[in-house]
Amino acid sequence: MEAWVSFITEVGFPIAVTFYLLHRVEGKLNQLIESIHALPDKMKH
Repeated sequence: MEAWVSFITEVGFPIAVTFYLLHRVEGKLNQLIESIHALPDKMKH
């Protein structure tokens, strides 16, 4: 039981931070993809 608690405290925090950062990066990537898709129309004008 103590091994599980130790494992969760050592690994759980980095996993939580990783998921948070991936969530933030995903939003920025979606904005970048939308900008790239809009680029040809903006270059025509």
